[in-house]
Formats: sequence, C-alpha cells, structure tokens
Amino acid sequence: MPKVNSYQDISQVEREARKDYIDRHSPFIHCAEEAKAGEKLAVKVVMGNEYVHPDDFDHYIQSIKLFNGDLMVAEANFLPGVLGGKPGHAEVVFNLVPTKDLSLVAISHCTKHGLWQSDPKAVKVSE
Repeated sequence: MPKVNSYQDISQVEREARKDYIDRHSPFIHCAEEAKAGEKLAVKVVMGNEYVHPDDFDHYIQSIKLFNGDLMVAEANFLPGVLGGKPGHAEVVFNLVPTKDLSLVAISHCTKHGLWQSDPKAVKVSE
C-alpha cells in the first residue's frame, strides 16, 4: 500500500518551504454543506490553497479522485501542460446527484510527491 499524505494546518508549521510543500499538494473540497436528494450538487476540488503547484512535464498533478466513504464516485486525469506549463491550482468540478448523506474525501496524485488526501467533507442530504 502506498503512503498517503494528509494536510496539516500550515499555520502550525515554521519553515516556509514546508508550508509550501504541504499546501500545494493538498486537495481542498469546496461544496455546499447541505443538498437535496435527487438534485445536482457541484463539488469543486482545488489543489492548494495559498501555494501553487508546478506544471512541468515531470512534476504535475496527474489525477484527482473523489470518494464517498470507500466508494470512488468521480475521477479526473490531467496531462502535463494543462495549466500552460506555469505553476497554478489544478481544479475540477464534479457534479453529483446524492440520494443520502455524503462523506467526501479527495485524493490527488503528484508525479513527484505521491498521493495526498483532503480533510473529509460532510454533506447533509435532505428529501
């Protein structure tokens, strides 16, 4: 099993280079905390919050996967150069149609620094 890295609060990290490394590799989930059953819910996953990630041929974000519990519900794959070969925030919007409460986690893959997991995001689904 490969190692999966997790975000840690960068305000607690002293070295700027370490903050940059942690933040730019971490996926962040942005979506409503409540949704209606059977209606479309936009779930945006953005790589990095304060720091941008490289977009080089040998160092880029290769994929972002979205899980609801143990079930993968969406996946996006990227090629080098998708950000114009310049550092940036890779992002994707997944549209889900939930039928029950969600427990979302995003996993990203950096070609140099492996797998990174987001903090869980709960979505309450009502009828």
